[in-house]
Amino acid sequence: MKIIEITNVDFSLRQFLLPLMRAARARGHEVVGACADGPLLNIPRGEGFRVIALPLERRVSPLSHWRAFRALVALFRAEKPDLVHAHMPISGFLARMAAWWVGVPRIAYTCHGFWFNYAGNPPRQLVGLLMELLAGRVTDVFMTVSDEEAADARRLWINRRAVSIRNGRDPAVFHPDPAARARIRAGLGVPADRVVVVAVSRLVRHKGYPELAAAMRDVADAELWVVGERLESDRGDDMAALLHSAGLGERLRMLGYRTDVAEILAAADIFVLPSHFEGLPMSVIEAMLTGLPVVATDIRGPREQVVPEVTGLIVPPRSVAPLAEALRRLVGDADFRVAAGAAGRMRALDLYVEEKVVTRTLDLLGL
Repeated sequence: MKIIEITNVDFSLRQFLLPLMRAARARGHEVVGACADGPLLNIPRGEGFRVIALPLERRVSPLSHWRAFRALVALFRAEKPDLVHAHMPISGFLARMAAWWVGVPRIAYTCHGFWFNYAGNPPRQLVGLLMELLAGRVTDVFMTVSDEEAADARRLWINRRAVSIRNGRDPAVFHPDPAARARIRAGLGVPADRVVVVAVSRLVRHKGYPELAAAMRDVADAELWVVGERLESDRGDDMAALLHSAGLGERLRMLGYRTDVAEILAAADIFVLPSHFEGLPMSVIEAMLTGLPVVATDIRGPREQVVPEVTGLIVPPRSVAPLAEALRRLVGDADFRVAAGAAGRMRALDLYVEEKVVTRTLDLLGL
């Protein structure tokens, strides 16, 4: 069977789709990737995958989306896939509609977060809902990474057969690692007894960096490591500049894009993700598998992952004081940090292991 996996940008293909592409190929299928071009596509291409560059845009641009739709139609007519599996809101909508237009036999979609659940932008919410209602009608297999959003899809008649598959990471990669902890801290000149709060995400506002920068000013006994960068397609204010201007001084370490995230997590003590909007964040799963307590916001996705007072703490989104209080509590209570991290690792091993998630996805796709 020929499968085309489609997402928006190279980062998404590398982070979310590549494990699934590997597993589908291992089952004997031909797998082709497609997304906007970027340097991270060298990784799947280096593994022998064909990855086709498309003029996909993450921003709202009707003319750009029309061009992308035409490119998708041309791609599907040329490749004649048996299955198109689409991801992300805009690329997922365009790919499904183009596949339906061409007559692709089977169309699948994995939702990594519905636009209409993003608070504070009513026009975007309405457009997002209309897109999902339309594309849901032509989707044979409808999956979400969040249990709540699978329920949303069924409740709103987007797709009555929507199921949650969750997300997963490899526990052989993400796990407690005392040797890596010592090595990373020595390399950064961080004492073994210093409490480190780590955030791993793109440097965009909706990841909650304004609140985190303000909260860390009131968490004097810890330092903050920030792992990540902006994508070229990201819009909005420069979060790196905001963090640098927060007055944290030497308590802030901007580590940029790293290929050793598992080791960075192993060297930290607390994971924080104060997002305004998420699907089911991989970074939280990575932190849980590494044995870190998690501070996250009370939004779809993270509130399914984090059990309050057991594996970490949940705080209101867009709020500084509760975030600072949660971080101070964990910084000051080593026993709670250790217990919550251990409980989180056990929960992640039960729910968020990559092999289990990929196997279920392939089974639902009929592969």
